Amino acid sequence: MAFGLIEIPLLPEVRETFAGTSWLLESLDPDRPHQLSQSVSWHGRLMVLAWSVLFPAGIIAARFFKITPRQTWPDELDNKTWWYLHLTLQYLGGTAMLAGFLMIWLGSGGNPAAPYHRMFGYGVITFGLLQFVAGWLRGTKGGPTDPGPDGSISGDHYDMTPRRRIFETCHKLVGYGVLLVASATLWSGLLTVNAPNWMWGVLAVWWSVLIAVFVILQRRGYAVETYQAIWGPREGRNITR
Repeated sequence: MAFGLIEIPLLPEVRETFAGTSWLLESLDPDRPHQLSQSVSWHGRLMVLAWSVLFPAGIIAARFFKITPRQTWPDELDNKTWWYLHLTLQYLGGTAMLAGFLMIWLGSGGNPAAPYHRMFGYGVITFGLLQFVAGWLRGTKGGPTDPGPDGSISGDHYDMTPRRRIFETCHKLVGYGVLLVASATLWSGLLTVNAPNWMWGVLAVWWSVLIAVFVILQRRGYAVETYQAIWGPREGRNITR
């Protein structure tokens, strides 16, 4: 069995166990070898970690867990569990993404192969970083749970200023969009390195699970507007979802 450029011999018992599933170790194109340098291997692992695990988990936390199952909303407001989860997972994802980029950049001498994969990859990294910049520029929060130094409850979020409206629209649209492009980029990466069938299968099953979780939580009404989760029902307030 090959991991990168390292060949690990399998015991006869192990070979016999997996004899009927040897196709999982085969590649889509039998005429191309699947031999990777360590930099390429770690680039792939880190990018899968970032874009298939950490970023999607952060999105799910932000969308569906603004109100936790045991929270007595609206008596209990502004539960920051989702916020800390989202922030932690997104920063971990960004770290993994940049580390994966450095692995392939340094390992390839600044000229990664596969032009189409490289083009999509640069786009994903660029817009991924812009999401962090947008978050830093989202404006002030305000509201009775986070008053200013002078006691004022005015804030970009509480007042739903144009700045906050633009941020919410762009942050959501770009976030979902870049995740879709990133998933396509991961698939193109598997094609580029002629990955074995088990990698395709594992990634397909995992993304199916993510989509199923998203759909189930959405249908069960777990998606709650941020404004209402923080400040309660919004009747009488001039804001939009």
